[in-house]
Order: sequence, then structure tokens, then C-alpha cells
Amino acid sequence: MSLESLFEQYTGSAPVASVALTGSASHRRYYRLTGADGRTLIGVEGTDADENRAFLTIDRHFAAQGIHVPKVVAVDGLCYLQEDLGTTVLYDALAAGRASGNYGPDEVSLLRKTLAALPKIQVEGARGLDFSVCYPQPSFDGRMVDFDLNYFKYDFLKLVGVEFNEVFLQDDFDRLKADLLAEPSDTFLYRDFNARNVMLVDGEPYFIDFQGGRRGPVYYDVASFLWQARAKYPETLREELLQVYLDALRAYGPVDETHFRERLRLFILFRMLQVLGCYGYRGLWEGNQAFSSSIPPALSIVQSLLPFNDYPYLSEVLAKLCGGDPEQSLIAEGSGNNTPSGERSPLTVTVYSFSFKKGIPEDPSGNGGGYVFDCRSVHNPGKYERFKQLTGLDEPVIQFLEEDGEILRFLDHVYALVDAHVERFLERGFTHLQVSFGCTGGQHRSAYSAQHLAEHLAAKYPVRVHLIHRERGIERWLPSHSSCCD
Repeated sequence: MSLESLFEQYTGSAPVASVALTGSASHRRYYRLTGADGRTLIGVEGTDADENRAFLTIDRHFAAQGIHVPKVVAVDGLCYLQEDLGTTVLYDALAAGRASGNYGPDEVSLLRKTLAALPKIQVEGARGLDFSVCYPQPSFDGRMVDFDLNYFKYDFLKLVGVEFNEVFLQDDFDRLKADLLAEPSDTFLYRDFNARNVMLVDGEPYFIDFQGGRRGPVYYDVASFLWQARAKYPETLREELLQVYLDALRAYGPVDETHFRERLRLFILFRMLQVLGCYGYRGLWEGNQAFSSSIPPALSIVQSLLPFNDYPYLSEVLAKLCGGDPEQSLIAEGSGNNTPSGERSPLTVTVYSFSFKKGIPEDPSGNGGGYVFDCRSVHNPGKYERFKQLTGLDEPVIQFLEEDGEILRFLDHVYALVDAHVERFLERGFTHLQVSFGCTGGQHRSAYSAQHLAEHLAAKYPVRVHLIHRERGIERWLPSHSSCCD
């Protein structure tokens, strides 16, 4: 059964709109379906029966435990419908704090609520849960540790050219694995506990994308959230949030804080090695600037942890890795050394649509600059009832904007400016440019403009275009169609 048919079966009428959303790292596809009465549901098309079963089982169990998760309302095969938690993601709500490194009171309050909720997920979420359904495995074990440590070794160390003795390094990996597995594992390990997987509903955190969870120690998720490289939490804030978590954890039993901090340090190291493997593969190998720009802050966290006396050779390798200027050696703009082959990295143009009410998008590359265009001077389709549930990606809105003509004249000026910028950046070997379009809701005019600029650039230049409709949760890469890319 299709999602549209499932929606009609559940609500009694067919959806009037279906908008694709950005999904998780899996191959599952997400859609926001809108009924004639304006009601919305999130539709999910899975591709793996085991992954679907894990999510549905955990979701129902968590909901029964009073944990804030989206309620699943209808299931048919690999398709299901769940309640729509809206469009406010914690990661986006923290954008100003991430950009400045100074988190305001409202942002701190949201972070405190999120960390305070984690022990309930870990402890109460584990009670009575059938871990045998967890995907792809039921528990944190030696195989998982080996996978992540090898990810670091082969997709980061090898790519950046750090020489190491494989036997000595493996000896320390084995010791680290034994220490990680020595911790009790009767709790739920979320695995992907980060600000992108927290939705805000009336200011309260709700949790999504936990289908990769399994039985495991509590430290991993704390390390994953508080030592997330792109978050740039000040040390004082990180300590405050850790205390919030520990206070909430004490509701479930005594906590030896000294031991907790000692063990947490090992899991921070392990988590940072895993994410460096990811950043190496996605950033240095695939050329994704958003990932390669996260390498320096990740290395800074690693450097702050050193040394580890129980893993002397690993510490030596990490000290060598952190000893120079990682930004200069790994991702210097225009250095020509951003790919394993030594060839110049392609120019990536990131194009956003956004709502000014939610702030201007940050620049994940760290380069700054680029353009922010204000679309609010253009005739607004959102003023008309017939367009309110649609976006600038839907044909009725596109037709309205193009027949009106204001947006076409607006984009003619945009194309002239951005084209000149792209051509100059290509000449100079720069690797990133960001262009953002804002309007009132980030739904109609900005979405149309971002979509058309992205397609214009991909068709005209040998560049990689990263298109992000922030408020719609849509993100995709547009390959260049220029013959210069062949």
C-alpha cells in the first residue's frame, strides 16, 4: 500500500499535498502529507524490514514509558504514518549560539531540558524492551568497537597520511576496547543522540531516529551530545549540562561521579575517533566541505583529552596528528590538497532557503562571506489561502510567482552577482561559497529562489551544489551537468 493510500485509509480522505523531507542516514524516505482539513502526518517508506521493526517496536515501547517520541498511527508493510512534530529542530534553534560560541538563556534552557530527559530514555527506555529487535545488532559489543576504530584508522589516518605502526596501534585499540566493554550495559544506548534528532514541540524536546539504538553503557550518548564537534559548547556550559545529566541520572540510583568522569573520558575518545573516521570519509574523500570543516574542532577535542597513559602508542599517534595546525594541513582553503589524489577540491556552493524569523543559516564551512538575499519584496503567495499549505516547490505556487514576474526580475540580478562570484572562485581555486534566500516563513519565495539558483548553477558551472530548504527539512546534492566536469 502506498503512503497516500494509507493516509486515506487512516483519515478518510486522500492527501492534497505530499512534500519530501530530509531523512536520516538510512535509505528510508520521509514525506509530510497534508489532508484537505489541513491536518498533517509524517509518512515513512522503509527499505529494510528489520530497521522498520526496530523503530516501530522501540517507538511503541518508549511511548508506553512516557518518553516523548512521535506516535505511530498506521502501519502497512514497509510504510507507516506518524504524528507530525512540526519543523523546529533543536539543532536549528541553537544556530545563533553555535555561530557565536555564546549560548543565550533560551538556548541553554533547551539544552538543559534535553540532557535532563536522557536518563529516562536510557534507564526507563531499557526496562522491558525486547533488545533482540534492535538494528543492526542488539548490544554494544566488540564488533561495534572494532568497526568504529577501523573507521578512524582507514578513513582518517590513512587519508591524512599519518604514518603509524599497525601492530602497535592495534595493541592499544584492543586495550581500549576491553576498557569500553568492561562497563555495565543494562541501559539503552541511543547511538545517534544529537541535536539534529531532537524536535521541539511547545518548547519541549521530542526524540526521533532512535532505530539504531541498542543495549549499551550510558556514557556513549553523553559523549556524543556534549562533545559534538560542530556544537562548539564553551567548557563552562558543557560542565553545567553534564551536571544536569548527572542530577537526573541520580533519580535512578547512586552515581560515583569520579568513576563516571573517568569512564566518560574513554567514551569521548572513542566517539571522537569514530566521528573523525566519518569526517575523513565524507569530507576528505567525498569532498563534502561541511564535514571536512569539522575536522579542526574535533581534533581540538582530542588534543584536550591527551595523554592516555594506558594507550601510549595511540596517544603518540594522536599527539602527532594534533601537533601542527590541522586546519592548515588538512583543509586549507584552495590548498589543492583536499582530496586523497592530491587534486584540487571542486567548488561547493551551498544554497539555503530559510525564514528570517528563525535566523540566518550558519556557514558550516567556517569560511564566512557569501550572500544573503531578502525575498520579502516579492509578491507573497503565502497571503492567499489556496497557497498556504503549499511551497515554492509546488506547481501552483511556481505558476503564481512566474506569472506575477517579480521573482524573475529579482533572480536575474541574483544570477548576475552569483555567477560572477562563482567564476572568480573557480579561477582562484576556492572550495566553498554560500548563498541564502530568506523570506517570512521560508516556504514560498525563498524556496522557489533557492531551488532555481541551485539548478541554474548546476547546469552552468563545474561545481557541486548543496541545496538546503531549511524550514522544509529538505536537503540534497545537485551534480554538475557542465561538460567541464567530465
